[in-house]
Amino acid sequence: MKTIILIGANGKMGQAALTGLGKHKVITAGRSADSCDYQVDITSEESLRKLFKDVGHFDAVVNTVGVCEYANFTEMTEKQWMSTILSKMMGQINIVRIGQEYIADNGSFTLITGILNVKPIPFAIADSTTSGAIDTFVKCVAFEMPRGIRVNSINPTVLEEAWDVYGEMMPGFQPVPGKLVGKAFERSVDGFITGQVIFVDA
Repeated sequence: MKTIILIGANGKMGQAALTGLGKHKVITAGRSADSCDYQVDITSEESLRKLFKDVGHFDAVVNTVGVCEYANFTEMTEKQWMSTILSKMMGQINIVRIGQEYIADNGSFTLITGILNVKPIPFAIADSTTSGAIDTFVKCVAFEMPRGIRVNSINPTVLEEAWDVYGEMMPGFQPVPGKLVGKAFERSVDGFITGQVIFVDA
């Protein structure tokens, strides 16, 4: 049994990840301390460092959060771009950059991206761009990770459980059940792959 830090456990993607991590000890973290074991803001290096220190020993980190701004490219402001970059991209890079100092030998990081970097839709340019950046990041950083540490990303299409929120934005997309996405998280945490983008699409 591994000790896993799951960031974003209360969201729909976090709940999907949980379905694949049931045999492990899962420590939950999120922006609200009321509903999770620990509070964390992935855009803050200080907050991430405090989380890892407070937890102590852990074998894996699974991240399912990354705030994205949606707007037409011609109208999108630098502030909206930076909000997405600081969360979806740099927040996740810092999970690995800082977390590798604390994680156990042969541990793993699993990050979240999304199908929009290969199947773009209107208004999602920032989400698509940062998802593509993280997919590239895991492919490259895997060669540089110390102590046998692995890193992968999960790139899912829209969840069935979130179709009521995103379905109107994604005509022609086929949603997938959260349990199927959970299998991808399980493969990343319990397998031996590294530097891989695990696609979950219909």
